[in-house]
This record gives sequence, C-alpha cells and structure tokens, in this order.
Amino acid sequence: MSKTNLITFILAGGKGERLYPLTKDRTKPAVPFAGAYRIIDFTLSNCLNSGLRKIFILTQYKSISLHRHLRLAWNIFDPQLEEFIEVIPAQQRVGESWYKGTSDAIFQNLYTITQLNPQFILILAGDHIYKMDYRNMIEFHTKKDADLTVGVVKFPLAKSTQLGVLKIDTYQRIVDFVEKPQKIDSKFIDKNKVWSSMGIYIFKTQVLKKELKIDARNSKSTHDFGRDLIPQMLKRKRRIFAYKFSGYWEDIGTLEAFYQANMKLCGENPPLDIFDKRWPLRTYPGFIGPSKMMGERNINIRNSLVCGGALLKKCRIKNSIVSAGVCIEEGCIIEDSIIMEDVYIGKNSRIRKAIIDKHVRISSFTKIGYDKKDKRFFTTPSGIVIIERFKHVK
Repeated sequence: MSKTNLITFILAGGKGERLYPLTKDRTKPAVPFAGAYRIIDFTLSNCLNSGLRKIFILTQYKSISLHRHLRLAWNIFDPQLEEFIEVIPAQQRVGESWYKGTSDAIFQNLYTITQLNPQFILILAGDHIYKMDYRNMIEFHTKKDADLTVGVVKFPLAKSTQLGVLKIDTYQRIVDFVEKPQKIDSKFIDKNKVWSSMGIYIFKTQVLKKELKIDARNSKSTHDFGRDLIPQMLKRKRRIFAYKFSGYWEDIGTLEAFYQANMKLCGENPPLDIFDKRWPLRTYPGFIGPSKMMGERNINIRNSLVCGGALLKKCRIKNSIVSAGVCIEEGCIIEDSIIMEDVYIGKNSRIRKAIIDKHVRISSFTKIGYDKKDKRFFTTPSGIVIIERFKHVK
C-alpha cells in the first residue's frame, strides 16, 4: 500500500491521572522518560522510522510543554513534499464540548480527514513505550481486507485489567472485546495470559466515518474506541482483525509502571534498546555540553544512564537515571532513582527509590526515601517517593 493513502492521528490529550503528580502541570505524553526523551518521542520515532510522514497530533489537557517540545524536536518534515506533523488542539469544532473521548477526538476532526481523503487511518496513542514498524501492520490490514485492525500483545493476566482484552479466532478475527474489565472472564484467558489492545488501530476511512457518526448519535456512549466503538462494530458484523505484536510494549499508565520501565533500562540486558542505530529515537537534544565527573576518588557509577550536561562530584550513583543539567555534589549517594533535568543535589545527601522532577533543589545532608513515615513528600504504596518540580527540599 502506498503510504500516501494513509494518514496518522496520535492521541495526546490524556490527563494521565494515575501518573500524578508528574502530570500536575503537563499532559502524560510530555512526561520525561529515560533521561533524554519525552514519552511521545517513542511513538513519533516509530512513525518516522516506518516512513509515515503525514501526522496529526490531537492535544487537549495541559499541553503547553508538549507543544513546545514538538516545535523544538519535531519541526523536521518538508511541507513541499506534503510531509507534516500538525498539532490540532481541542477546538469545539462539533458542538460546544471539548474532546469527550478517544473516538470523539477523531469525530471532531472528520473535516480534516475529508479534506485529505485518505484510504486508511492509523490511530496511535502518544503515551506508550515501544518500538514497532507500522508497515507490517498496515500490510496485514490490507491483506485481510479488514475494516479495522487492532494491534495486540499477549499480557500476563494480572497486568491486563487496565487494558482492553479480546478474544481471537483461528483466522485472527476479533470475536469479543471488553475495555478495562474489573474482572476478566475466563473465555479471554489462555494459560494465565490474555490478548490485550495496544491502543493502535487501522481503519478503512469510509468505515471509520460511518461508525463515528453512529457513535456520536448515541447519547449513552462514552465515545471511546475500546468501550464503545469496537463493541458497536462487532455487533454490526464488521471485519475486525488482531495484529499480534511480539516485541516490547509497555503501558506506563501508573507511577509504579513508569518507575519500573525506567529502571529496566539501567540493567545489563534492558528489554528496550535505546541505542539501536537501526531504529533511532529522536528528541530535542538542547544546547548542552558533555557530562563532567570531578574528584580523584569516590566517584562510583554503576548500571545507570547519565545524560549530557550533568556535573557529578565525588558521588555514588547506582541503578539510576541522571538527566541533562543535573548537579550532584560530593558525598551524595543516589540509588534506584530517576533524577530529571536541572536538579541540584547538595553535599552528602542520600536519595533512594525516588523520582525527582525537573528544577528541584535539594539542600545538603538531606535524606529522601529512607523514612517510610516521612510525610513531606508524595509516596506511592510501594514506597516510591515523588518530588514535584520547582520544589526546594531542606
């Protein structure tokens, strides 16, 4: 299939409530990840590496930092070649409501689809971490003559309650689908695993238009692809197929999942190779110099990612991510932590199992993550301490 017959929509307007307070002032796709990136960089890099260069990004919630990042990092396509990454904020184009759900976000942009008149629509989420060549899924979609193809992964049962789960027949046709069930029916379970939706959809354009208009007229609908549109299409006997993806894919919808996904990158055999030159990850590098390690002794860095512009003085860092512009003074011990951009950590401070957001200043001799009774900070049930950005911790 010619890629000119397809346009891509990336849904990037989610609140990311389960990532609070990291999403207190930013939308989830704009949250930093792996020291050097924003979450949305992974989806956009997949598009670029897959040869997809007609991309609309739909934004809504606290999107200023996302818009800034997209302008700086992704203003790379040539409009003379009909390439683009175009941001479309919620604009009440249909009625007086903002985007009410994932399918409504596309419905409110049918005008844009009609203008370009593509044969197929690829819809992606801007808040997942993975590498995927979408061309393989597009080829599968066309061979099956599908009305809709859903990207799916096989997930452990315990991890699937926050995802759409589905049942597939021997022809890879989807015969049942339930979005985020409180309890997963046994018919979906195979050896303690289930097929789960990745939030990746390819539609025939004309089919999508018809189904969106039907959904828009349904006053009981929540206007969500998983909750409403896909079950609606199943009832109408549409041709819906599952594209089985076997690579790494992570839904980092919770603070625990976000933390663990970052920590896995620090290990010797990470599930995601961020250094793969065959599938480069693009972001905005900024105007920063090299990292600098100062002191003749006692600098010890193990299983960690250290970004450019970091200044480290006689400290110990283990299983941690140190982002650009971070300064760690002498005598500090940093373990199992994520330190985001432009954080200052004073002398002899100790930090363990923490996420320190951008522009935080930590005074000397401070301990974070060592006292479970410490009520100064937001702490997850598993004991991950979150320091909100711009805080001055004494």
